[in-house]
Amino acid sequence: MATIKDVAQAAQVSAAAVSRVLNKDDNISVTPEVRARIFQAAHALGYVSPRQRKAAEHKTHLVIGVADWRIIRPDRPNVRLSSLSCLVQMMTDQYEVSFVRLTFGEPQKVDGIIALGVFSEKEIDFLRSLSFAIVFVNSNQHNYEFDQVQVDFDRDQEQMVFYLLDQKRYTGLGYIGGIYDGPNGRIGAHRLAAIQRILEERGQYDPRTFHVGEISRESGYALAKKAVEEHALAEAILLGSDEVAEGALEAFRELGIRVPKDVAVIIYQDIQTLESKWPTGTCLEMFPDYVWENALELLFGRISQRRSQAVTVTVPTHLKIGDTA
Repeated sequence: MATIKDVAQAAQVSAAAVSRVLNKDDNISVTPEVRARIFQAAHALGYVSPRQRKAAEHKTHLVIGVADWRIIRPDRPNVRLSSLSCLVQMMTDQYEVSFVRLTFGEPQKVDGIIALGVFSEKEIDFLRSLSFAIVFVNSNQHNYEFDQVQVDFDRDQEQMVFYLLDQKRYTGLGYIGGIYDGPNGRIGAHRLAAIQRILEERGQYDPRTFHVGEISRESGYALAKKAVEEHALAEAILLGSDEVAEGALEAFRELGIRVPKDVAVIIYQDIQTLESKWPTGTCLEMFPDYVWENALELLFGRISQRRSQAVTVTVPTHLKIGDTA
């Protein structure tokens, strides 16, 4: 059995801090990052505090389905799901939640659904057949039947461009990314079109520095290598996904391209399909914790109160400034 000392060592904090955070002591002053680190360490080690064990006797157990086939290739994992139970522990003592990934057309028993992206009427009918409690994240629902969390992607891409070109004074911004054409639609096209439009409006779009292939590590590697060899690498580069970033950064290392001295790198980070290898990198986080927190709060409200009035919440993305740009 793990102990408080084990959790403290894993989270790199004191045992006292672990005890107070896990026992929801409101008087302790710690950053959200430290709080998350403590809960993640406890979750990974399987440590349950006496207070949590007592609260577990009265918790409601829920199964939440995550419909992500509109934003993740179906042959890729959703790494984020493994940490969502930990996020729920940080939010509330009322629920114990298991998260399952849904597949279109395959019925699964769930208490509620978080649906990410824009869905067809046929897909919505399928989700509706699984649960009355559905929260759409960054969808295009206009009938107010469902709760929604709208993520202001375009505005935050504009802020990212302002940071890179106006504040940091990089001479140009390019792109290395991919597009996936799957049975349920295209993935990756919206982010590409948005960054092109923003740069065109500024008169700073250079198609020679935009390199588009597949959403994969192999494609990221090949595109980055080709861009370097053809001298078509902008001073700052937006990498379109974590998989593409892994391949592109590997190519830069092999070719002796220094980040950020030779090229500044920003990673477009939406739903993770890989464990991050660049925790200190500069990232445009499309679905930070507060997006999930808002979606879960809305879902819990629907489930516990059977609320019929739809609610829409608009949240920003997050530009996390790191050491790569």
